Amino acid sequence: MVSDYSEDAAASALIGAKIRSLRKRRGLTLTQLSELAGVAKSYLSSIERGIQNNPSIQFLEKVSIILDVSVEQFWQPVHEADMRPPKLDREWQELIREAIRSGLTKKQFREYMEFTKWKKNRGGF
Repeated sequence: MVSDYSEDAAASALIGAKIRSLRKRRGLTLTQLSELAGVAKSYLSSIERGIQNNPSIQFLEKVSIILDVSVEQFWQPVHEADMRPPKLDREWQELIREAIRSGLTKKQFREYMEFTKWKKNRGGF
């Protein structure tokens, strides 16, 4: 029985570390991720720190959508590459420059992303 608990705790710590590294890689704070995913900040924090040992699949699904990863990726080891910010290809860079030149604000862009995620989750895409 002790080994089962140890394995669960180790798996939980791995999941928490992976969520933290992916969140930081995407430049999100705990507050931002919790709000975007619709989960409690305190619960997210306890998962990341390995205090909460049994995150629900619903929680993991919500967080995975915002982090743009599969739920299965949470069980993969944290690599140095997880800690680096994602690299934007030239097309994305130009698209961002164009949006800025046209006057699109960060707030408007975030609202559009949220709308797109909402629509996608409703089966609209």
